[in-house]
Amino acid sequence: MKKFIVAVTASFALMSAFAEAETKKVCKDKTDKAGKLVLDKAGKPQQECKTIKVHKKLEGTKIEDAKKK
Repeated sequence: MKKFIVAVTASFALMSAFAEAETKKVCKDKTDKAGKLVLDKAGKPQQECKTIKVHKKLEGTKIEDAKKK
């Protein structure tokens, strides 16, 4: 029974290691309600930054059109 539990926990650990996605930081300038840029103390525009996951795109082959009768 102990071997089974060890095997199950090891498999979950391996799956979590491969499931991690690549991340990317995306920033955009802050604007107020009027649509003007919000500036910080130094006079530079403030930015809102988020960290997002980047998924790999899968490549496929084009399906040929079937001849209609």
